[in-house]
Amino acid sequence: MPVLLNADASFSSRQELLDLQECPLSGGPSLDSPSPVDSQTESPVASGPRSPSNPEPPIGLKLIHTDLDQLCGWGALTPKALQVFNTPRWVLFFLCVASFLQGMIINGFINTVITSIERRFDLRSYQAGLIASSYDIAACVCLAFVSYFGGTGHKPRWLGWGVLIMAFGSLVFALPHFTTPPYQISVPEQTGMCSANRTSPCQDKEGGGLSSYRFVFMLGQFLHGMGATPLYTLGVTYLDENVKSNYAPVYIGIFYTAAIVGPAAGYLLGGYFLNIFTDIHLSTEMTPENPLWVGAWWIGFLAGGAAALLVAFPILGYPRQLPGSQEYVAMRVSEAHQLKDGSHTTASDPQFGKSVKDMPRSVLLLLKNPTFLFLCLAGATEATLIAGMSTFGPKFLESQFSLSASEAATWFGYMVVPAGGGGTFLGGYMVKRLNLRCRGIIRFCMVCAMVSLLAIFIFLIHCPNVPMAGVTAPYHEENLTVGCNAGCSCSRDLYNPVCGADGVMYYSSCHAGCSSINHTERSTGKQVYSGCSCVVGNVSWAGEGFAVAGKCGSSCHHMPAFLSFFFIIISFTFLCSIPALTATLRCVPDSQRSFGLGIQWIVVRTLGGIPGPIAFGSVIDISCLLWQDQCGEQGSCYLYQNSAMSQYTLVAGIIYKVILTHQAIDQ
Repeated sequence: MPVLLNADASFSSRQELLDLQECPLSGGPSLDSPSPVDSQTESPVASGPRSPSNPEPPIGLKLIHTDLDQLCGWGALTPKALQVFNTPRWVLFFLCVASFLQGMIINGFINTVITSIERRFDLRSYQAGLIASSYDIAACVCLAFVSYFGGTGHKPRWLGWGVLIMAFGSLVFALPHFTTPPYQISVPEQTGMCSANRTSPCQDKEGGGLSSYRFVFMLGQFLHGMGATPLYTLGVTYLDENVKSNYAPVYIGIFYTAAIVGPAAGYLLGGYFLNIFTDIHLSTEMTPENPLWVGAWWIGFLAGGAAALLVAFPILGYPRQLPGSQEYVAMRVSEAHQLKDGSHTTASDPQFGKSVKDMPRSVLLLLKNPTFLFLCLAGATEATLIAGMSTFGPKFLESQFSLSASEAATWFGYMVVPAGGGGTFLGGYMVKRLNLRCRGIIRFCMVCAMVSLLAIFIFLIHCPNVPMAGVTAPYHEENLTVGCNAGCSCSRDLYNPVCGADGVMYYSSCHAGCSSINHTERSTGKQVYSGCSCVVGNVSWAGEGFAVAGKCGSSCHHMPAFLSFFFIIISFTFLCSIPALTATLRCVPDSQRSFGLGIQWIVVRTLGGIPGPIAFGSVIDISCLLWQDQCGEQGSCYLYQNSAMSQYTLVAGIIYKVILTHQAIDQ
């Protein structure tokens, strides 16, 4: 039993602590049973009502006169019927719903629709990466303030208001859909045909580009980051304070599992929404396989924002401490790093961290903790890969295996559900099962990093690009305009690829030299063009070459192997997430846990979460072979070089995994 209890404890050092026999997910003492404080009749704290003449309690103890401060409700509204929810289980449930929604919106929907947003608003990949990074920028700005003052404040209120701000951010993110004109694609039936008389679509173009809407998306992401900041700092410590220390990894593991399943649901639902045309009140002849297709990217943000509004109110109703939580605080054995100069005793002072003037000293104490520093740097290296690959992973699958945006998002979601969610939950369970201490946890993370490092070499395998005339397969020269379509007046502003019967993809039916539409396939709804003068070989009808609307399919068969190894990478990356978080909570003093998590998240986001999407977006931009050209303005990328994309991703993955493994060995 610790010699000095903190200010949240309600037991004297002479009390005999209760050893409650409960399951890992027990809701704690029943509301109808005496509280642990009331049951200890010898305790001076519970010896009866306190009169004004009674002596002051010993330093470090906090007297609880009534149970009113531990009732569930909003202000004076604390009905008895609500108290059945005033248990760790229900707190875990509502926090899991909040983390699920956060993961679904930020790490699911946004990563799923990022390609569609690029296409709809004429953005480049690095600009899309900046949108994704705005979430982490906001978190870095708010983390120190929220974790420092929220750690000593009313945590459920900080959490509830954070979820409300996150909900508002989702509504802002969906706003551009309602403030822009309908999505129009200038590809009517005869526009893409070979014709000598053609009017440039730029002559009829009204207004400027839509790329300025990226600032609205960045604002929405900034609000997302502000709102989610308390969730993974104060939410984790609130759970840890209200359950037994040996059960805390299980609770936290379930909490983070919900956060991992959220993105998986976001990928699956986002993929489903992308099969719906963005302007749901309009009809279109395009199919989701068309490279110009933009799905209903905005629906998920409206639904997720509404759900976040609903879950915020129950969280706001929870008390500062749950009934019976004081004994869990008293029973906790400290594993905090002991400094040689004895300054660690400062953090044990119950009054430490109550004012702003203590913040610099709090930061200094954390920086003197080598275990804490290692966990911060290790988290940053992993966050770079996670943030980069989660943002552009679907785009990688889309390019490598010639998938549609919805298909790529769905496959990515299929991997994240069992790999990320299973790895997160299993990691928390193994800490409890193996009773790992800080050093054992670090060794465990080193093994996980080495396994994922070996699996990342799957990026050596890549699929060759589908041959595209004038880009990856020359007409006889690398130019989109050649003799067979020179008289067609083809425009690069109209990207509507077709697959020739010769297996070569063309920029449009005009660039394939097609003169007419032969028929429409009933099974796929795709148009078949005829009279295509650029389609060569013995692939003609009545002497005329033909082509089918859409991109050519890939003959690459590496997808099963790639998904299998990528599953291993995700599993072992998330397997050490909860153990590392548990080690962070154990290696710092109790009074610094919330602030320590806040500082850790600042380091992780500054060195990993923010540069990750931007760096990966820039790498992907370097791999681009064919840029959108709208009336002289460069837009999003139409075609990537698969080999370069794989090689750059492999190099980045190896660098960060080696850094992580080296740090673990040094510990």
